Order: sequence, then C-alpha cells, then structure tokens
Amino acid sequence: MLFQLLRENVFKEGSNMGSVIDLSKSVYEICKEHPDVVSIMKDLGFESITNPGMLNTAGKFMTIPKGAAEMCQSIPLDTW
Repeated sequence: MLFQLLRENVFKEGSNMGSVIDLSKSVYEICKEHPDVVSIMKDLGFESITNPGMLNTAGKFMTIPKGAAEMCQSIPLDTW
C-alpha cells in the first residue's frame, strides 16, 4: 500500500520531484528532496513524520523500509 500511494502521488508524469526515490536514503533526506512524501506517509500512519523534531533526529537514520518494518508493513522491494 505504501508504495502504491507513493507511485500514485510522487511519481506523477510531469512531476517536478523526479521519478526515483532512493529507499536506502534516510526519511529526512527523502522528505527534503520530495516534500510531498511527508503528507503521503502521514496518511499511511507515519504520524511522527510531521513532527520536525522527530524528522530531524530519528528521520536522519530511519529509512522507509525500516519504518514500514516497524509498523509491520510488507515492502515488496522487487517491484521497484
């Protein structure tokens, strides 16, 4: 579900955000490069992403796959 929403909202044709999100990057880095990811992730249950303190601390070492694993969501990395 996470990746489907990211595809639908971040990878829109003509988007000024580019077409690739490197999942090995920290959540902090991804959110700085692709600000729309913040609202998508919040809608998916990653509530703390909207807290600047959390994004600036935990977000610097947390990746999307790690966060999804902590939330018990499966990430099909082979589909990317």
